[in-house]
Amino acid sequence: MKTIPIQNNELLEFDRDLIAKLPASGPRYTSYPTADRFHEGFREAEYTHALRLRSMGALNKPLSLYIHIPFCNTICYYCGCNKIITKDKTRADAYIEYLKREMELLAPHLNGRHQLAQLHFGGGTPTFLSDDQLERVFEMIRKHFQLTSNGEYSIEIDPRKVSRETVHKLGELGFNRMSVGIQDFDSKVQEAVNRIQSFEETREVIAAAREAGFKSVSVDLIYGLPHQSVESMKATIDTVLSLGPDRLALYHYAHLPHIFKPQRRIDTNAVPDSEEKLDMLQYCVHTLTDRGYVFIGMDHFAKPDDELSTALKEGWLQRNFQGYSTYADCDLLAVGVSGIGKIGSTYTQNERDIKAYYAAIDEGRLPIMRGYQLNQDDLLRRNIIQDLMCRFSLDFQIYESVFGIPFRQYFADELADLQHLAKLGLLRLKLHGLTVTPKGRFLIRNIAMVFDYHLRHKETTAKYSQTV
Repeated sequence: MKTIPIQNNELLEFDRDLIAKLPASGPRYTSYPTADRFHEGFREAEYTHALRLRSMGALNKPLSLYIHIPFCNTICYYCGCNKIITKDKTRADAYIEYLKREMELLAPHLNGRHQLAQLHFGGGTPTFLSDDQLERVFEMIRKHFQLTSNGEYSIEIDPRKVSRETVHKLGELGFNRMSVGIQDFDSKVQEAVNRIQSFEETREVIAAAREAGFKSVSVDLIYGLPHQSVESMKATIDTVLSLGPDRLALYHYAHLPHIFKPQRRIDTNAVPDSEEKLDMLQYCVHTLTDRGYVFIGMDHFAKPDDELSTALKEGWLQRNFQGYSTYADCDLLAVGVSGIGKIGSTYTQNERDIKAYYAAIDEGRLPIMRGYQLNQDDLLRRNIIQDLMCRFSLDFQIYESVFGIPFRQYFADELADLQHLAKLGLLRLKLHGLTVTPKGRFLIRNIAMVFDYHLRHKETTAKYSQTV
């Protein structure tokens, strides 16, 4: 067990034995309730009602926009995202036309042209689009929304398909943040997951982002892939850190070939076991913090001067469908196949099948497949889980004041369960609140799950990832 300095003068503690004792899967809480609780009784009418309430000024929050680009040139065997594998760029031309039509269907419900606090292109591979196709998408964005000088505008990048010129084009369009997919630099691992990516092309993309004035570059890594070991991860981490990313996400690979068909091409015998995965995680955590990165939460790290680190230190860190965020709670419009959005006290998800998505728009209706209307208890618990995930503490009196509840009575069962976690050293319970301990921060999902009413009382067919 090793202790690591963190910003609040406590020591971040990676308690390997405790983590091993609590093997569990659970939600990542990019939303509460989680997406597996959405239902088909919530469709276009419910969505437009939520938009109408927003346009009337009800709890009017800053606005974010998510655009899903589902296309990929090749398939990465580990991937569980909603994607379409093709090399035919003309398929994107048709898709862009439907994005345009979806935005036009949304426009009457937005009551004017709004400023965007955040914009995110996800996928799939957003840079599957050519420069001209990206230009077309931005033309429709600027028609309906305004980009500002202090907005957060990000895009997910596959360095294998992006030139220096395209990165500069992205900067000219308005992007100021990027997330670069790496996963692993070891050639044997890359071959096993069908993602051959050189250090040189990755370095060129990140260097181009610096030249183009991007404010933040994040990189994604995965531990637990086939043929990975502590030794191979040492080399990958050293190589990644030589690129100087502002943020780094270290995701756990969940091998679920019975759910994700591409994973059936991975040799199960080559996937590291739980002990090996913990070895890798422990090494990565110690190395990143030794090199000066701040542990933000769950699997995210950032440089001390990054906005995420500042948000954590000052208590205004947020969490949304894209992960940790520096912005105050935003409403989120999601455009494109499978996109998930949040307006007020509702969640929505677009059709996941592209044919169904196209058919809805051809019929002149917004392509809502399912959604969810939060009740008062959901809103209460959503706030609690947000505080746990982002501030690692709860003040019971605030919830009593805002929601008008006797906290200890309302959450009697939950507090009884928390006593066990407190005995394990994950948190400190006080009369009017709780504080997550340094060792508990690695298991914050386990703590948040205690307050998940749906997880406690309702069954689900969802398969969650491991909490660590």
